[in-house]
Amino acid sequence: MEIREFEITDLLLIKPNRFQDDRGYFMESFQVKRYEELISSPFVQDNVSLSKKGVLRGLHLQKPPRAQGKLVQVLRGSVVDVAVDLRKQSPSYGKHICVELSQANGLQFYIPPGFAHGFQALEDDTIFTYKCTDYYSAADELTIRWNDLQLAIEWPITPVITSPKDDLGILFNEFNSPF
Repeated sequence: MEIREFEITDLLLIKPNRFQDDRGYFMESFQVKRYEELISSPFVQDNVSLSKKGVLRGLHLQKPPRAQGKLVQVLRGSVVDVAVDLRKQSPSYGKHICVELSQANGLQFYIPPGFAHGFQALEDDTIFTYKCTDYYSAADELTIRWNDLQLAIEWPITPVITSPKDDLGILFNEFNSPF
């Protein structure tokens, strides 16, 4: 397993070992002992989404005490995945990292609590999966607007396909970070 860190601390790009031959591949996508060395909180919930090309989901987060860390990956297709630093004391507050996750590259992206998260599907029928360190809580969920000019995220596909909830997210300068 290879680990890449970023200039924004605590984000991790993980490349699990993949064993490939003419039949396809085998990959161990998660093992508690191996991942607990990297991620201090246990995972308690798995989620899966299916998206058409251009679908954009985010920017989502849950506030404390139900903040979530997420280990995300793509099982089919590809996405541009984005994490925005919301930690007030961080030198990278308000900055973001974009990574491409795909079935082909097999990468995983760990986004700890204190970040907003979103992604855009680059292909039809993209299957995106994520492990969460806390349970979903509608009362603690927040959405920051995906197209906020202050964040200046360059989403690769236009027009985007979004939900009304994501279009009505708050602007970053209206966000009072609990992190």
